[in-house]
Amino acid sequence: MRHLISLKEQSKEDILSLLELAQKIKAKRNTGELTNYLPNKTLIMLFQKTSTRTRLSFEAGMTELGGHAIFLDSRTSQFAMTDFGDEIRAVMRYGAALMFRALKSADVYQTASYNQIPVIDACSEKYHPAQALSDILTMAEHSGGIANVKKIVWLGVENNVSNTLTLACAKLGIKVAIVAPEANQQSIDEELNQQAEATNNVERTLNMAEALSGANYIHTDTWMDMEFFENGKVRPQFIEEYERRKKLFMPYQLNAQLVNTYAPQAKIMHCMPCHVGYEISRDAIDHPNSVIFDQAENRMHMQKAMIMWLLEYAAN
Repeated sequence: MRHLISLKEQSKEDILSLLELAQKIKAKRNTGELTNYLPNKTLIMLFQKTSTRTRLSFEAGMTELGGHAIFLDSRTSQFAMTDFGDEIRAVMRYGAALMFRALKSADVYQTASYNQIPVIDACSEKYHPAQALSDILTMAEHSGGIANVKKIVWLGVENNVSNTLTLACAKLGIKVAIVAPEANQQSIDEELNQQAEATNNVERTLNMAEALSGANYIHTDTWMDMEFFENGKVRPQFIEEYERRKKLFMPYQLNAQLVNTYAPQAKIMHCMPCHVGYEISRDAIDHPNSVIFDQAENRMHMQKAMIMWLLEYAAN
């Protein structure tokens, strides 16, 4: 049975198959052709943390595939009252696939281990394959094919998104320059890093000019935790960590001056939500090179492909 968790399990050919499927489904939608390949199929969407794009993209995507998506918030369910394994095995009896936005990837792996239905890690502390694969679709579109993407740069903090994006790109033969003074400790997966580095396509450097030279795309993500803030102000207990991160990461902010100076040809990408003035500036979001909103839309198109691929349905 297929699952999409970390992309460690998928090959280059698998990733290209997912890309081709997403492109085909999106093209049909853009011409007004129905893509109701999954009538009477149900996607269970289990959320242990909040979301905007993940919920919308999966739910809208499943609707456009002719199926139905059920939103299940763990906080308003009975997961807290019972054994996780018992509850998740019961939950999976109601759907054809499970999308799990989890606090811990270990719970995703446990869920997949039952092999009842295909499982998607829709963002955990270590992985975000839904985002990484969608970003590959966006880059392929804006470069006239994924083979034309030669190099990407990741700016800021290494985290769950950079993990899966780096691995996917490295498997596709795309060079990845990681410019990150620090990794989010809970996101570190040594096995994933080793797999990516074994391709010889990953470089870590803090030399901005060197990293951005020849880049086709520059990616970033938040390096501030939202629990630091309340009513627009930093909570007193987080001020010290807030100031530490601001000092450490601000030199690696994605802004228009950086792009114009070192990589004027590079497209700007951010998985959203954007925290303006921190990891990205307003002039980068609104820059002519920005493809951030195409990137957000493509979550839906790739999510469709992921569900179809997991259920082993072809788009005719």
